[in-house]
Amino acid sequence: MGKKIIAVNAGPRMGWNTETLISEASKGAEAAGAEVKRYDLFRLEKYTGCISCFGCKKEKFKGHCICRDGLTPVLDDIREADGLIIGSPNYLGELTSSFRALYERLIFQNLTYNLETPCCNDRPIPVLLIMTSNAPDTLYTGMMQNYQQTLSRFVGPTDLLISGDTLQLKDYSKTDWPWTLFDPAAKQKRHETVFPKECKKAYELGAALAK
Repeated sequence: MGKKIIAVNAGPRMGWNTETLISEASKGAEAAGAEVKRYDLFRLEKYTGCISCFGCKKEKFKGHCICRDGLTPVLDDIREADGLIIGSPNYLGELTSSFRALYERLIFQNLTYNLETPCCNDRPIPVLLIMTSNAPDTLYTGMMQNYQQTLSRFVGPTDLLISGDTLQLKDYSKTDWPWTLFDPAAKQKRHETVFPKECKKAYELGAALAK
């Protein structure tokens, strides 16, 4: 039986950069023999970030967030999975609030506050973390490395894929006021020349999760 991979889209726009890269990574995992189950966080029932109830710090709930809402099946499936693909666009210098809600609960349930065994996750799984941004690729490298380190420590070894300077619209001329911050022609050229390479990289990284 092939491995089970959970793919999580923490962006709202279907068919655009983040969702496309997640789909390509999922295709790579499937081509390598994995079963991929997909969640779109913006389409789930109501949920919140960590509510700091400390239920996961009790021995009988160790490693399990006890808050029951729209994120519960996502957390349950990740716990039983063999790999995780998760992607988010960058909004105002950070990943989306939907990503953060899942991230808080995914990490905090495995954090023990114990010096000897700070993490109670005894089944680490590989993670692919994808971020897209209209800013240059290098602008948020430090932030993404921090996410990488934390995910590696509490979930499993994490690879990063950052796609910057992305195309946001099919036609920038149809905005109600000029988006003079951007060069639409350069954005389009990058989308046609660089983004396909990033899609290929996502496919390869997805396949690696399944091996």
